[in-house]
Amino acid sequence: MRTEQRQNTKQNMHLSQQNQANLSAHPECCPDSAMQRSAAPLYLSALLLLTACAVSLLAGKYPLSPEKILAGNAMQLRVLLTLRIPRTLMAVLGGFALGAAGFVFQTVFRNPLAAPDMIGVSSGASAGAAFAILFLPASAAAVTLSAFAGGLLAVGIALGLASAAGGYDGRLRLRRYSRRTASAGSGSIVLAGIAVHSLAQTVLMVLKLTADPERQLASIEYWIMGSLNAITLGRIPFYCAVCAIGLAGLFLLHRQIILLSVDEAEARMLGVPVGRMRLLILLLATLVVASVISVTGVISFIGLLAPHIARLLTRDNRLHTLTLSGLLGGILLTAADILARTAAASELPVSIFTSLLGAPFLLYLIMGGNGGERHDC
Repeated sequence: MRTEQRQNTKQNMHLSQQNQANLSAHPECCPDSAMQRSAAPLYLSALLLLTACAVSLLAGKYPLSPEKILAGNAMQLRVLLTLRIPRTLMAVLGGFALGAAGFVFQTVFRNPLAAPDMIGVSSGASAGAAFAILFLPASAAAVTLSAFAGGLLAVGIALGLASAAGGYDGRLRLRRYSRRTASAGSGSIVLAGIAVHSLAQTVLMVLKLTADPERQLASIEYWIMGSLNAITLGRIPFYCAVCAIGLAGLFLLHRQIILLSVDEAEARMLGVPVGRMRLLILLLATLVVASVISVTGVISFIGLLAPHIARLLTRDNRLHTLTLSGLLGGILLTAADILARTAAASELPVSIFTSLLGAPFLLYLIMGGNGGERHDC
């Protein structure tokens, strides 16, 4: 009897050791291990973002010195307060917003290519800004509001086209849900975004042909290339408030965002009103992207790069991955803005540096066959 008990005890100990080994080999099965693994990238990204902010405050054509700033030098303080702080703040907030919105688009559409650039927001905002430069009173407010409206209109058209194509119904629900139709639905959104992008580019070309080559055309081209050069304290508060409201809504709805990445039937069983929630989340994400682009101009690939890097680091699709996507977006945009100010004698567009990273990465996704990959939680 005792021999049998000893054998059972040894077997239980052996099974316990095997279970521990399996949990170590697959940390996603162990919440504590997953949280520990995801905490390190978050802390490191926050540290890198703070470092990038410090460099951004000091870098530029007019060099700033911490010693002179602390000594109260009037010119140094003026440049810091009126130019560098607003610009750095906009780079951090704008990058965070684009990275977080990219995560939301990719998760909800279950498509790694469903970044803000790919569904028509950026091109619609470009057409709206060009329209304002040509036909509205010359002011920064008119351009930003028109770009904002253009971005929202472009996404509305993209969703309408996807609905007409049969991927989604009028309430953005998948018709006769299955894994195959889910993939088709998310793909139809991307295809509709490409169509809207082409349409917006056509409108933009027509507007360019009617523009004054000496004044209006140059303004349109510079806006399309994206820059933080014109950021001032007066331009930030309203758009930062709109962006912050949108981001707060996305973070409050993070559970619903993650549930939208699984089967629709499962999400409904968990109490998620799929159609209304998907529409609300997409509107909030579009609001965030349009509010940033309307101030900075078109900034490419941040919404594509940041979520992918975040998932590579955390290997999951949860709240901390959404936060990490935002932090990485802030790092990318702040670093690109620093290079735009310092890489050449005159300031360069920010999108030059984001595209140098984003275009090869997009080719990697396409060549690697990940264009239809789903992101389940």
